[in-house]
Amino acid sequence: MCIRDRYIVIYEIRGLNLMSELKNLKPGEARCPDHPSTKELVSRDCTGAPDAILEESYEFIGDADIPFERYISKDFAQEENNKMWSKVWQWACHVDHIPEVGDYYVYDVADLSAVIVRSNNNEIKAYYNSCLHRGTQLKPSGTSGVCKELKCPFHGWTWSLSGKLEYLPCDWDFPHVNKEEYNLPELKCDTWGGFVFINFDQNANPLNDYLGVLPEHFKNWNLEDRYIETHVTKKLPCNWKAAAEAFLEAYHVLETHSEGVYTAGDANADYDIFGDHVSRFIHTIGYTSPHIVENRPSQQEILDILLGRKLDDNSGTVKVPEGSTAREVYARIVQEEMGEKYKSDFSHLTVTETIDSIEYFVFPNAFFFPGLQLPMVYRFRPDGVDHAIFDLLFLRPKVEGEDHPLPPEPHYLDIDDSYTLCEGTGYLGAVYDQDTNNLLSQTRGFKASPKGAQTLGNYQESRARHLHQIVDKYINQTKN
Repeated sequence: MCIRDRYIVIYEIRGLNLMSELKNLKPGEARCPDHPSTKELVSRDCTGAPDAILEESYEFIGDADIPFERYISKDFAQEENNKMWSKVWQWACHVDHIPEVGDYYVYDVADLSAVIVRSNNNEIKAYYNSCLHRGTQLKPSGTSGVCKELKCPFHGWTWSLSGKLEYLPCDWDFPHVNKEEYNLPELKCDTWGGFVFINFDQNANPLNDYLGVLPEHFKNWNLEDRYIETHVTKKLPCNWKAAAEAFLEAYHVLETHSEGVYTAGDANADYDIFGDHVSRFIHTIGYTSPHIVENRPSQQEILDILLGRKLDDNSGTVKVPEGSTAREVYARIVQEEMGEKYKSDFSHLTVTETIDSIEYFVFPNAFFFPGLQLPMVYRFRPDGVDHAIFDLLFLRPKVEGEDHPLPPEPHYLDIDDSYTLCEGTGYLGAVYDQDTNNLLSQTRGFKASPKGAQTLGNYQESRARHLHQIVDKYINQTKN
């Protein structure tokens, strides 16, 4: 009998009592029965947990179905392009992509394109990637490099890195052009955590306001003191929202990552929504899934699994001391191994900061993980209606007093390519294959469904619902 079937049988036995209990709760109040929440678990660790991790922010935001038209309609995608992507802050590149004067980086999303440069004054500036003459892109989409100026490849109109029109060929034919009035239009541009954010809306509120709790929560995690070790860019066979939603919940772990249920607290993960633009989930590593009802492994067995050892092979096994837990021992091992590899001392980190899956989402398309063992940053961009571009970055700590590597060239993967083709993904490559292998079937299911909509969980999938609500908020604001 498989793990899921054993879970169903056990809960059928006690199902009447459980359903009776649930009926007494208001929508959104139900939590995984008989198991502590993630916040309760991390509070029990010998190191405790940071206040940011323990902060709770959840409220029931509805249970209506989400129409599949939102994923497959060209008209809806165009609404997003015109009224949402043009109004939101989004990270375009990392400061390490443009470390020197003259460095540039092109960021494309939907029908929009921006060129980010480091100017002669060592300022980071962002311009609309469009010539003021006949609209040609100043730099090709998807490119980066070094330049002394921004010259249109069509007719040669040329701007300085500070955006000033320097050269207009045959200017005698343009008496109606006042060069002082033909500076390149700038986008709003700011940095946070080492990332360059841009906004195509000239009236947008400051980035710091948009990020809400993020700067405060990350103040001790020093994201800006990390460098990009790995960058994978993969094309996905789905709408950008479906791609992002695949990473907004731990509900899929039981089926999609079934090998991980002995060491992942999935069903008792915590979900928080902090205003319009930030949400978060946290699930523990080193706590067995609540789905495992019978024969739950001991602390020693959990540690053996985490360390990759067979349960029946105790030779050389690291022991879990009496009064400790597998996750506490494992966190110390991770700190020591990572400390040796990256020449740093991580002993100040709590257990949860070291090993747990702590994932912050910044609307509409960015994910940041502050943890040591799981050092990821994600970004999802639309590529038409039925496809998306997934950028996966691994960030590693910089060594104080030493130069750090510049960002590597992205490892490009097509739809059918495995993440394991990129050595930098390590054991997580196979995990990402599992995460995105469902997306083509989901897209086809959207189109084949007689129901025409998806039904989300009130708590575990609240972040996906929140994503749709904020998309609508931007679209409807623009209509008013």
